[in-house]
This record gives sequence, C-alpha cells and structure tokens, in this order.
Amino acid sequence: MTDPSTTRTGTGPASAPAPTRRGPVVAALMLGMGLAALDGTIVSTAVPQIVGDLGGLAVFSWLFSGYLLAVTVTLPVYGKLSDTFGRKPVLVAGVVLFLLGSLLCAAAWNMASLIAFRVVQGLGGGALQGTVQTIAADLYPLKERPKIQAKLSSVWAASSVAGPAAGGLLAGYADWRWIFLINLPVGLVALWLICRHLVEPARTAPAARGRIDWAGALCVFATGVLLLTALVQGGVAWPWLSAPSLGLLGGAAVLGAVTVAVERRAAEPIIPGWVWRRRTIAAVNLALGALGLLMVAPTVFLPTYAQAVLGLGPIAAGFVLSAMTLSWPVSAALSNRVYTRIGFRRTAILGISGALLVLLAFPLLPFPGEPWQPALLMLLLGAALGLFQLPLIVGVQSTVPYGERGTTTASVLFCRQVGQSVGAAVFGAVANGVLAARLGDDGDLDALARALDSPGSLPAATTDLLRRAVDAAVDHVYVGAAGAAALALLVLLVLAPRRFPVLKEGTGRED
Repeated sequence: MTDPSTTRTGTGPASAPAPTRRGPVVAALMLGMGLAALDGTIVSTAVPQIVGDLGGLAVFSWLFSGYLLAVTVTLPVYGKLSDTFGRKPVLVAGVVLFLLGSLLCAAAWNMASLIAFRVVQGLGGGALQGTVQTIAADLYPLKERPKIQAKLSSVWAASSVAGPAAGGLLAGYADWRWIFLINLPVGLVALWLICRHLVEPARTAPAARGRIDWAGALCVFATGVLLLTALVQGGVAWPWLSAPSLGLLGGAAVLGAVTVAVERRAAEPIIPGWVWRRRTIAAVNLALGALGLLMVAPTVFLPTYAQAVLGLGPIAAGFVLSAMTLSWPVSAALSNRVYTRIGFRRTAILGISGALLVLLAFPLLPFPGEPWQPALLMLLLGAALGLFQLPLIVGVQSTVPYGERGTTTASVLFCRQVGQSVGAAVFGAVANGVLAARLGDDGDLDALARALDSPGSLPAATTDLLRRAVDAAVDHVYVGAAGAAALALLVLLVLAPRRFPVLKEGTGRED
C-alpha cells in the first residue's frame, strides 16, 4: 500500500479470513443495503392512501420517526454484538427481524399498530446498516475497499431515488400493503445467500468472551430514544420550550450521565471509552456527525425548493436531487486513487473544502433561476462528498483489528444518524423562522409547497411573495449547512492525525 499513513500491528487480526467466494456475499450485502435504504423513503408517497385506510393523520409522521429512532439507537448495540458473537448471526437476526416487521406492517389494522411494526422494522434495519458496512470492510483489503463501498453507495442512492416512485406506483395501482410485502422475497434471497456463503473465522468460546453489557445497551437505547424523540418532534408536535421538549431533553441528559457511569464499570461496554479516546476514531465520528447535519439541506429542503421556487413537479424535483446521488458513488469509487497518494486526511479535507464552496454558492443562485443550476451544484456536491466520506470510513475501519471493527463502524454510523436528526431539528427551526419573518406569521414549508402546487388559485403577487420567502429560507439553510461543513473541516485540521495509523492486514482471498 502506498498510502502515506503509518502502519501498525493490531492486537488481533486486522481482517478476518474471507469466504471462499465473495460474489454471493456481496450480492447479499447489496440486497440488504437496498432493503434498508428503500424502506426509509418508499412509504413517503403512500401516506395519503395509508391515512385514508387506517386513519391517524395526526400521528402519521411517526411512521418515519419511529423507524429512524429504532435504527439509530440500536446501531451501537449491534456493533458490539457483531464484534462479540460474529457478523453472521447479527446480520441474520437483523434480516429476520426486518422481514418480520415488514410482514406485520402489511397486516396492520390501524395507525398505532403500523407505527409499532415500523419500529420492529427499524430494529432490524439497525443491524442491516451497521453490519453490512462492517462485513464489507472484512471482505476486502484496504486497496480494494472502495469497490465494495462504491457498490453499496450506488445501491443506497438508487434505492433512495426509486423509493418514492415505487411507493407511489404500488399505492396507486395495487395496495399500500405491497410496499412492505415486496421486502419478503428480496430479504429471503439475501438471507439464503448469507446463510449459505458467508463464512467467518473461528471464534473463542462464549464463556471466554465476557458477558454482554445488557445494562449499558438498555441505557444507550433509552438515552437515544429520549434525545431523538425530542429532536424529531420538537417544534413539530410541540414548541421547543414546552414541557415535553424540556422534559425529554432533561431526561436524555440524566440518562446520558447514567450511561457514562454504567459503561465505565462494564467489563465489555457497548460503547467503549476507546471510541472517543483514540484521535482518529473521535475525529471521524465528529466529522461524519457534521456530514449528517449538512445532508439535511439537499435531502430535505432541496425538493421543496425545486417545487416551490422553480415550479417543478415532484418527479422533476427528484431528478434535481438525483444529480448528487449520481456523482457521489463515482467519486467514492475513484477516491482510492487520491488517498493512496496523499492520505486519508488530506483527501477528506479536499472533499469537504469542495463541499463548503458548493454550499456557499447555493445562496448566490439567481431567483427563480433554471433547474440545471441547482442540479449542477448537487452534481458537484456529490463528487465532493464522495471524496470526503469514503476515505474517512475506509481509513477508520483500517485502524482497528477485526474484533473492534463492528463497534467502530457502528459508532461512525450512529454519529452520522444523530447529526441528521439534529440537522432536521435545527434547520427546520431556521427555515420556519425565516418564513415567519418574511410572511409575518408561522410559516410552514409543507403548507407553502401545497399552496404553490396550484399557483393558479393564488394571486400572482402572493405567489411571488411565497416563492421568495421559500427561496430565502432555503438559502439560510444552505448557509447553515456550509457552517456544518466548516465544522467538519476544522475537526479534520485540528483533531485528526496527519497520518491514520493503519494496521497491517493479509490479503489472501479468493473471489
């Protein structure tokens, strides 16, 4: 490896012996990643049909929030379990739980039951996201990891873009329950491939591994539920300074302190202290947490901008966003040609610096502008973030031995998920504040988008006022996203080591 990072020898094998054939396992990983990505978006366009059938309009947002909460708070738990018991049993359990949740969702009889079963799905989705990424790092040596990561990124991007369209087609021409039933054949194929082809190295006897820190797992889960519930629902279901918000945030702070105390005493903690004591891992966690923050701008607010300001339909607005998902995997796949020459840290700095410039350029777009202008910026943003994210993930996975890789990967994904939740709350408040200032009352992006969906019903002056208000709100969000990019850049410059301490690893594998 010509990477300028230093190399060290770990306390265990840097990577596990791979299965005899990687192809079927990679196919299973891509199917699993597709399931997790698709289910995050496919429900969105079927909400009217679901509410019409089951009712529960006041609480339907929990179809998304419940799934997000379950995925996020279980990531650290599954990471530790995969290091202790192996990747295969955790991934198999995750797929089974996800499919069980899908079957139950299809059989839901009211909104409350559907929300509860979406949480079950999320419990399986947490295992899918974290364990798939960890197995991908186990399968490939350092020089080849961009190949599998680019494949997984492509699957995630394609599923995220195709999800709303697939959900709308199934809900419109079949029945919304098929949104969940189509998971079954895909998941069963992935499960069969995993059980048949994924071979892991021999592990120590359970008695020699130490006990699982179930108390710590419960504390992490409870803390995450309170914190993310406060962030997801604050400013939506209740005001930020209301008793529910303050109570949830205070409870999360107390439980966080209890979690730290429990984890310090545990022999095998769910979130070990070394995750934050090692500069490389701590820097990557913080940097990718900032990535989660800034990603809210394009994924949440850009479609509204495209429809409300540019006057595009939902499908055309999706194409504006898809420009980013096209360039990201390509950039990620080619990133190894950069970090093998200048190192992981410098490559990530190059990527986030480019992203910072793109985000700052967005508010400079003319009003109302042409669709190709934001699409071009998203194309550049995807290319920049591909250079930023993948080298950090590959780099940090390469600094730990096999027995710590699951925990490390889960901590990175957990921080990114929390960053997204924080970003949705913070930037939602920013956007609504700008709208309120421009319109003189409590603005709401969704309500405005619906009003602008039929501009003929509004006077021309009112339509122009609303569009300019949305334009200003989204501009402020992108400035905030640029601040998150600047924070990630600062973390890499100040906290990240100049050279990642990469472990030596064997590459004796057969495809």
